[in-house]
Amino acid sequence: MMAGGLQRLWVALAGIGGASGVALAAYGAHGGLEEHAARLLASAVEMQLWHVLALLAAALWSPRGGAPAHLAAAGFALGLVLFCATVAAGALGLPRFGPLAPVGGTMLMASWGLLTVSALRPAKRPA
Repeated sequence: MMAGGLQRLWVALAGIGGASGVALAAYGAHGGLEEHAARLLASAVEMQLWHVLALLAAALWSPRGGAPAHLAAAGFALGLVLFCATVAAGALGLPRFGPLAPVGGTMLMASWGLLTVSALRPAKRPA
């Protein structure tokens, strides 16, 4: 996939993540969850929406940030699923998939590092 196609993919995934985050927040506020589950879901949604913004930033930065920015975007996208979706699933009483949340959290942290690397390396001119 060409770099421009990847950028469009990252923006699309950010849109999906944002929309699903708002939907989960609404469900958490009105779904009648018990207090612990509601707090857990709210935490998952907060992390999701913050990292959707990070994914969007990495996507918009990717023409200048190059491969590290694209890797950061990929890590944010996968980390959102592995961390946020796993925590949200647990809050909603859905099956848990082993230790995916810690793996996803690690991916999110590594993605912040990759975004940093993309900013500190020599600038790449946009195509």
